[in-house]
Amino acid sequence: MRILLVEDEVAIARFITEGLEEEGFSVDVAHNGKEGLRLALDDSSIYDLILLDWMLPGMSGIEICRAIRQGDSRIPILFLTARDTVDDVVFGLETGANDYLRKPFAFEELLARIRVLLRPPDGIRHVYTVRDIVLDVEAHQVTRAGEEVKLTQKEFALLEWLLREKGRVCRRTTIIEKVWDIHFDHDTGIIDVYINFLRKKLDTPDQPSFIETIRGVGYRVNEEA
Repeated sequence: MRILLVEDEVAIARFITEGLEEEGFSVDVAHNGKEGLRLALDDSSIYDLILLDWMLPGMSGIEICRAIRQGDSRIPILFLTARDTVDDVVFGLETGANDYLRKPFAFEELLARIRVLLRPPDGIRHVYTVRDIVLDVEAHQVTRAGEEVKLTQKEFALLEWLLREKGRVCRRTTIIEKVWDIHFDHDTGIIDVYINFLRKKLDTPDQPSFIETIRGVGYRVNEEA
């Protein structure tokens, strides 16, 4: 699952990002309000949750939250802030946030709150399929023909991204940004390595790969056997 973190304190942002990535999440980080809002509005469909600091340079977390809700987005928003009066909590929640965590906090509490906010309503699960491959996000499990296939965290994140974009071409530059969280000119050869890992683990022998190479552009999930 993918999380947007809007936090101007670099050390805190690094602490949260490293912890969440160890738990299998993909994290995009913005260090000021305007960049956070741009990411939230431009790429809202790819995020499952937003972690939002209250006091930010350029634009406050409250302003960002209002703008997101004005766009009718229902993405869960969790405020992270040192403001701790009852009035602050009520104001933040009335603005549209789903939860509120006071700084400083233990990472375990943050993780628990995130898992609650990401819990699917009425037992609905985020499950993606192609051919006989099934990826269950909540269970963090992948099966092929009913048999579980063990993937590394990065393999799982790459497969989840490809399946979410099923039917569309996933450009290499987008993959390196969204799965590896690299936002500068970088050798994308690592993507080829992990695509090969997925093919070896999940392709059906004597059939075309479920991951189609779009030469010079990127990859696309191939539904046809």
